[in-house]
Amino acid sequence: MERQPISREGYEKIREEIRVMEVVDMPAIAERIKTAREEGDLKENAEYHAARETQGYTQAKINQLKTKLSHCHIVEKTDGPKDTVGFGSTVKVKDLSDDMEEAYELVGPGEEDYDGDVMKILTTSPIASALIGKKVGDKVEVEIPRGKLRMEILGIE
Repeated sequence: MERQPISREGYEKIREEIRVMEVVDMPAIAERIKTAREEGDLKENAEYHAARETQGYTQAKINQLKTKLSHCHIVEKTDGPKDTVGFGSTVKVKDLSDDMEEAYELVGPGEEDYDGDVMKILTTSPIASALIGKKVGDKVEVEIPRGKLRMEILGIE
């Protein structure tokens, strides 16, 4: 798997999420399991089974986030060229089918956010992949679930 760029803030956000799950959530779940176990018969103990299921889910989430971080490398958003779309760029585009303008910021895992005036999209998304390496004035075409999206790059910040 190719390593993905991530900002220091995004990396720290995911690390903190892992820390909370390991230091706060998992011990609390272990305590629930212990309390439920003390109630006796485990075959019909719904609280015990629910706590064990939560423990498995939480451990899987921790493992998933650790794997995600292992496939990332920290990149400072100021490192890239300013005239070419890359990680950390905010790109203003015009949809050539309806002349609507949108802005995308290309971000790493854990930083995506699709609400707001500027959508934060993963660098691995189809739209970001099509934009990376392009310059102002370039036209791109990208296959998305609802068909082909044709855009022109109006600006890069």
